[in-house]
Amino acid sequence: PPEEVEDASEPTKRDRSHLESTLKLNEEKPADDFSGVLQRLRKIYHSSIKPLEQSYRYNELRQHEITDGEITSKPMVLFLGPWSVGKSSMINYLLGLDDTPYQLYTGAEPTTSEFTVIMHGPKLKTIEGIVMAADSARSFSPLEKFGQNFLEKLIGIEVPHKLLERVTFVDTPGIIENRKQQERGYPFNDVCQWFIDRADLIFVVFDPTKLDVGLELEMLFRQLKGRESQIRIILNKADSLATQELMRVYGALFWSLAPLINVTEPPRVYVSSFWPQEYQPDTHKDLFLKEEISLLEDLNQVIENRMENKIAFIRQHAIRVRIHALLVDRYLQTYKDKMTFFSDGELVFRDIVEDPDKFFIFKSILAKTNVSKFDLPNREAYKDFFGINPITSFKLLSQQCSYMGGCFLDKIEKAITRELPDLLGSIGLGRKPNVLSCDITGCGETPKNRYRKP
Repeated sequence: PPEEVEDASEPTKRDRSHLESTLKLNEEKPADDFSGVLQRLRKIYHSSIKPLEQSYRYNELRQHEITDGEITSKPMVLFLGPWSVGKSSMINYLLGLDDTPYQLYTGAEPTTSEFTVIMHGPKLKTIEGIVMAADSARSFSPLEKFGQNFLEKLIGIEVPHKLLERVTFVDTPGIIENRKQQERGYPFNDVCQWFIDRADLIFVVFDPTKLDVGLELEMLFRQLKGRESQIRIILNKADSLATQELMRVYGALFWSLAPLINVTEPPRVYVSSFWPQEYQPDTHKDLFLKEEISLLEDLNQVIENRMENKIAFIRQHAIRVRIHALLVDRYLQTYKDKMTFFSDGELVFRDIVEDPDKFFIFKSILAKTNVSKFDLPNREAYKDFFGINPITSFKLLSQQCSYMGGCFLDKIEKAITRELPDLLGSIGLGRKPNVLSCDITGCGETPKNRYRKP
């Protein structure tokens, strides 16, 4: 009969109701409004952390400046993986962009050569990378440092979608075809690293029919070091294989990834087919649907924890700034103690920088205050740091106090031990009276933050 012929050309679309219910897209109530908390977080950052950060030029040691855009930005979900594994199709599917003028291009050959940021906006429109980087209110202004060639490969799409009010998606060019960074004209790996460092959730997507874990993937997992808790591995297009075949591929994937990810618990793997077409007949539809729902729940969890993660991240940052300040102060103190009327300042300081252990610089910091040895920066980093910033350009901590403003060190310590944990408590208690968020973000002395790279 003619109907069947028609059916063959137009694949049937699958039901989307589970997407809407799991991601709570139909709920009328506005998403949690954390603007008050964000204002307080910004205030703590600007008044208690930033002065010390600037005074001791922390940014030159870590290359990570925190902008207001970053404090107020939404959680970011990053899609990584070889080309043609269905990253763009997955985003189209989650946002229902198929057959709209704004769907991301998909196809068998490498289609995405840009970093595409999909964010919320009142109406569908495209934004050039140059415009995104120029707008300091967005969290993408630091990308300017990768140069004009990169900004031409950065594109933003605004979509009026309920999910994007709470999260931003980033689609990346497939990894495998990026053999020659030189040809791209911008540092592809550094750009990837920038997004990896800021992502709240990282989906690494694979196609089971062409599973080759080569050098590029090893490179990628090297870049993902320290972010294991954000990684979710997706075995996409799972309905394109028979069950037995799929089991083999699943085993092979784990086998090849095991040496690349050395953590106590393996990353969560989702096996499903993330696109709008119906699952292939005679495949495990129930399993695939369950897997998809648990992935959506995972995404929801990240969105709901976004404030806790942010506060924990700023607190982690404050701890590092404080340790850096204590160290520079200690180097300076040692230098002042060693200097006599006749000594050559440069030689004296070179001696200290070359062998800080001779002067117990790092040991004294560990002994002094609740500093974890895991948080101490690398001694080598300070050789470079003082190479650019002469020791005489810094002031001792004891001199960084004012009658009205108090001391920089006291302020940052108060932020770490009291203000930020209190802020955490204020949101944790409002929502789940039985769980204080400290076990999640560790407001104890040694923060155990699952979400950020040490």
